[in-house]
Amino acid sequence: MLRANSFKHSCLVGLVLTAASFPALADGLTVVSWGGALQEAQTKALLDPYAKAKNLTVTQDTWSGELAKLRAMVDSGNVAWDVIDVDPQTGATACDQGLLEKIGGDAAFKAAGLVDGALTECAVGTSVYATVLAFQKQAFPTAPTKLADIFDTTHFPGKRGFRKSPVDTLEVALIADGVAPSDVYKTLATPAGVDQAFKKLDTIKKDIVWWEAGAQPPQLLKSGEVKLTLAWNGRIADANTKENADLGIAWTNQIRGFDMWVIPTGSKNLETAKDFVAFSVKPDINAALSNYIAYGPTVKAASALVAKDVLPNLPSAPQNSEGALAQDGSFWAKNGDALNARFASWVSQ
Repeated sequence: MLRANSFKHSCLVGLVLTAASFPALADGLTVVSWGGALQEAQTKALLDPYAKAKNLTVTQDTWSGELAKLRAMVDSGNVAWDVIDVDPQTGATACDQGLLEKIGGDAAFKAAGLVDGALTECAVGTSVYATVLAFQKQAFPTAPTKLADIFDTTHFPGKRGFRKSPVDTLEVALIADGVAPSDVYKTLATPAGVDQAFKKLDTIKKDIVWWEAGAQPPQLLKSGEVKLTLAWNGRIADANTKENADLGIAWTNQIRGFDMWVIPTGSKNLETAKDFVAFSVKPDINAALSNYIAYGPTVKAASALVAKDVLPNLPSAPQNSEGALAQDGSFWAKNGDALNARFASWVSQ
């Protein structure tokens, strides 16, 4: 992988800065994301414009959140990645383990005007996504309206899809069992709350089809293997747009998360990595991502720049936000190992 040793001077809106007054940028940057519709959107809205604006090469890679690979790079001192897209819990866990640069305190990011939850010790959020309930529109006489309907086998019979992870699964189980969204993590932090969530899951275990990759839910719905499924809203919107899938979305009680940029500890291009992240949270750039995928902006000033016909498809739209639960990455960083172990044992029984 190419790493240049020469540097370029940087030019910022009306100011020409010398290398002595502003950190020089590298000639290349390696950015890692989740693949699929999201990475395609990031390429069009963020990566290509940045490469053009800075006259440098952006190399891309994909991952599935496997921290072992990142840990091996950091421990060996051979860090091949510069910027990585993480979800909140992966970012919080990696931060706690010392795998990430602590960029959250940088003035540029603190002054970016990010929505609550989009700036943490090690991560800068660039888009808002949601876990929603997706369904076949023709499958039921009355359409589901909320995530908890995935537990209603009387009105919505048939197989249903869940991500093979306790993340989102346990939260939805508690909401379906009557816990208010504002009390979900407080409840889940207790042994009784964990028992309550798994007891609720027991009621539909025989009907669950597990998925692991974001591309699977629309495929499962289109094939008829499931009638309804938890899914990431961008994947469903993409299937509807590109494949004429005609799938429905129930937004109420969406579990809202962020795609967040982080920089691995020991990045060889630290200043360029920070510069790219700062570029991503400029209001016009941040708003542009919503033109390519149905994810909302994290910069408050960017919302007014999103096309009016795009807004209804975004998790951040007011009409889609009823009962929304913000994913608590710090909770999962603290409790993830124990809950993953219990979940794996429960699935295998």
